[in-house]
Amino acid sequence: MLVPALFRDSFFDDWMLPALRETEDVDRKLYGKHAARVMKTDVQEKDDGYIVDIDLPGFKKDEVELKLEHGYLTVTAEKGLKKDEKDDKGRMICRERYVGSRQRSFYVGEDVTEEDVKAKFEDGVLQLSIPKKEKKLPEPKRIMIE
Repeated sequence: MLVPALFRDSFFDDWMLPALRETEDVDRKLYGKHAARVMKTDVQEKDDGYIVDIDLPGFKKDEVELKLEHGYLTVTAEKGLKKDEKDDKGRMICRERYVGSRQRSFYVGEDVTEEDVKAKFEDGVLQLSIPKKEKKLPEPKRIMIE
């Protein structure tokens, strides 16, 4: 029998949605105690561009992907977690796999190219250097009247 918790947000959740509690812990299992702070971002403006620092605790360099499309720079971090337990005879007792991803997009302008964006990943922090580019206005066309 389920007993409602006294300090939860909703009494209804405790009685009617017990499966909700199981899914709440998936991010915690996957990303650890820092799950709520995954992809926290600082953006600093410089004279010639922007410096973007993104916290990605627990991720490795090869689990992070950058994509520039239609003026949007998208940062995706994807991680899988395997947990295998065996007894002394080597039989599988429990197998659980968790897969998760985080994604964040920034508008950087359509004039910024992949070569312009510089990225460095160190100690769980992705640092991006994005230059400021002035939007080129089309030259006005002059039409001569005959």
